Amino acid sequence: MIALVVLSLGILAMARLFPAGTRSQLQTRMTTTASFYTQEKIEDLSRLPWGDASLTDGRHPAGVATENLGSSGAWHRFYNVTTMGVPLDNLKKVTVTVAWSFVGARQVQATTYLRR
Repeated sequence: MIALVVLSLGILAMARLFPAGTRSQLQTRMTTTASFYTQEKIEDLSRLPWGDASLTDGRHPAGVATENLGSSGAWHRFYNVTTMGVPLDNLKKVTVTVAWSFVGARQVQATTYLRR
C-alpha cells in the first residue's frame, strides 16, 4: 500500500513537468522564428546599393509602425540604420528588431554593418 502511494506521488510529479516542457518548447520555437525573420531582413538589406532609400538613416518603417510577419501577424519587425562617424563613415550600422508577445513582451535583435 505504501509503495502504491509513493508511486502515485511520483507519477503526479512527473505529470506536472509536461506542461512546463511544452511551454518552454513553444517559447524556443517562437524565438527561433524571430531570429529567422531578423536574419532574413539583414540578408535583404545587404544586397541593396549604398544609396538605396531603405538604407537611409533612421527607423524603418518610420514612427512606431512595424512590418507584421507570419500567417497570424504575431511577429512585428522594424530596423534602424545609422551611418557611422569619421573615420568609419564608409559603414552603416543596421539593427533589426523582431518583437512578439508570449507570456509577456519578447524581442530579438540582430546587428550588422554594411560597407560602401
